[in-house]
Amino acid sequence: MQFGHRHPFGVVRREFLQVGFSGFVGLGLPGLLAARSRAGEAGPGAGGPGPRRAKGVILVFQTGGPSHHETFDPKPEAPAEIRGEYGTIGTSVPGVRFAEHIPMLAGRADRLAVVRTMSHKHNNHLNATHWVMTGQEQPGAFFDKVASRTDYPCYASAMSYLRPREDGLPGGVMLPTYLMEGPLTWPGQHAGFLGPKFDPWQLTQDPNREDFEVENLALPEGFSVERLGGRRALAEAIASQGEAWQARAQSESFSKQRQQAYSMLSSGEVGRAFDLDEEPEHLRDRYGRHMFGQSLLLSRRLIEAGIPIVQVNLGRVQTWDSHADIFRRLREDLLPPTDRGVSALIDDLEARGLLDETLVVLAGEFGRTPKLSTLPGQTIVGRDHWPQVFSAAFAGAGVRGGQVIGRSDKSGAYPATRAFSPADLAATIYRALGIDGQAEVVDMLGRPIRLVTGSPIEELYTGEAV
Repeated sequence: MQFGHRHPFGVVRREFLQVGFSGFVGLGLPGLLAARSRAGEAGPGAGGPGPRRAKGVILVFQTGGPSHHETFDPKPEAPAEIRGEYGTIGTSVPGVRFAEHIPMLAGRADRLAVVRTMSHKHNNHLNATHWVMTGQEQPGAFFDKVASRTDYPCYASAMSYLRPREDGLPGGVMLPTYLMEGPLTWPGQHAGFLGPKFDPWQLTQDPNREDFEVENLALPEGFSVERLGGRRALAEAIASQGEAWQARAQSESFSKQRQQAYSMLSSGEVGRAFDLDEEPEHLRDRYGRHMFGQSLLLSRRLIEAGIPIVQVNLGRVQTWDSHADIFRRLREDLLPPTDRGVSALIDDLEARGLLDETLVVLAGEFGRTPKLSTLPGQTIVGRDHWPQVFSAAFAGAGVRGGQVIGRSDKSGAYPATRAFSPADLAATIYRALGIDGQAEVVDMLGRPIRLVTGSPIEELYTGEAV
């Protein structure tokens, strides 16, 4: 079934109860995946200049597609209908300027590498999201093709498959939102054809709320992490809860989620990572007392606790999709919390000695049109979808900060230098984590599928910006 495109202007967003990914997108594929290719152990610089081996990746996803003109690729010399309302601001790197409403990121440009020539061909949110989150085009992609078990696995799921954990913990966590609207479930958020066994852990609660508590991580009354120190104790604790708990455990999705939850709790560090009250008040303030900031703080705590991939969705779904009223929305609602939260994350990782071993990526699924426009019946201007060129920012894990890679044309419409695809982004993420470029997964028909089809963005590490 095909659904019409929905713009966020005037659409009421829904809150959804937290459930397992398998409950959203269908049944798993037990027995169909007979082979597993192990990840290569490529070290720093393997095969030429490359990243330091990262222990973790934080993907900060700006769902809906942020405007590159109003962030990392302003065009101050362009006509007003292209330039827009914002001015530019100097950065900590001489000669590099960002748009004026990200001053804190501008002050950390010496630790950022900005790629201004990300590019692909999908003008639709769902298809584009799948490509950016998996590094592969969605199989059989059509307009608003929803998630299915024919999709490619997201990065965390691929890691779980290639490097299965013995401690029962997931290969990745996505928070604080699940990307869906009405009947539309965004692809690229789960394990796709690998099946629900490899789905990442999905959290859908705002860490900034005073009553923040991850439902599936709540301990039964009378128990503590210390008392749940081993799997036998966990089993005994569950059994002691009586018939009600055992009846609920009959559900496959509940059982899977609960099993991972108790694995998290029993690991100690991971269970405690969700207790943001352990952080000093001044640090929480630095991140910002909002969903963006506290989610980014939680991502650092999860990386520190040993979760290899954390994706933070900056918004509920299509939050950055500014077809109208773009300048007010960005200036008042979106850029300030992003600027503050991501800047605090970089500072915090660096202060803790984690930045050298954590790759931070800030990106959306595409950019916005070079020319301002209005929606039918609207008078306040915005920018529409534009995958032909957009920006992404990188930091940590050997990335050479203080550089801009690639150049868009004078109106910010097309790459003027080499373009980089979502497949190249995926190759960069996988290699940072030590995943070999020849790594394969197995699809539903038992066929080996190359996980990496792009090339790592070498310029991030060599400093030889193009």
